[in-house]
Amino acid sequence: MTAAAQTEQRVLLREDADGIATLTLNRPAARNALSTGLMMEFQAALDAIAEDRTVKVVVVAGAGPAFCAGHDLKEMRANPGHGIYEALFRQCSRLMLTITRLPQPVIARVHGIATAAGCQLVATCDLAVAAESARFATPGVNIGLFCSTPMVALTRAVGRKQAMEMLLTGDMVDAATARAHGLVNRVVPEDRLDAEVTALARQIASKSPLTLKIGKEAFHRQIDLDLEQAYDYASRVMTENMMARDAEEGIDAFLAKRPPAWEGR
Repeated sequence: MTAAAQTEQRVLLREDADGIATLTLNRPAARNALSTGLMMEFQAALDAIAEDRTVKVVVVAGAGPAFCAGHDLKEMRANPGHGIYEALFRQCSRLMLTITRLPQPVIARVHGIATAAGCQLVATCDLAVAAESARFATPGVNIGLFCSTPMVALTRAVGRKQAMEMLLTGDMVDAATARAHGLVNRVVPEDRLDAEVTALARQIASKSPLTLKIGKEAFHRQIDLDLEQAYDYASRVMTENMMARDAEEGIDAFLAKRPPAWEGR
């Protein structure tokens, strides 16, 4: 079998460069629908990256004409049953939680459509950069299956009214509207998508990996606390952060007007 044929058969591709791991969903004919096999490979890759100190930033992309069309409905209907459906949604929920809990920041590189669990994936990633032609939707309501699990990530990324409208209508939202809603950070012409994602990833990768880990964990933990609890927790985190060697190095480098040399501790 040729290398190209082997690549075609793999449902998830990983490429590492300059501390950035790019994971590409590779089911282009199925619009990168999240089959159980793809989610299994995705989960394994994230678990490996969590322990990989050479990776500072993760980019999630999609091969072919779309980012991700959600769950694989054909696979779901071919294997009906309460236990099977429950296992599928637990598998997907675990995958999304892993992205949130990953030490490294995760950037979604979005083109084409990101619908249902694909929209959930965008909302779950820490950052998202979209092509101007990208479209987003939670269209389950149109087929009698409310997007309940995508709703969890969506309602934590955008305002309640905007999220409810997307969930109740199932309508497509264009990239500019998605940015206005807070679902994506940046919208660029399609021919600049890779350059924009790479520049953002490299900028983040230049920071202390320890600081990125501390900050990402603190962001997600404090966001659901009340104001007083959030400040109490954040104060403890910042105190511990100040004791880290990278904080000492960063402050000393700033005062000395020189680039920092991160040690990751």
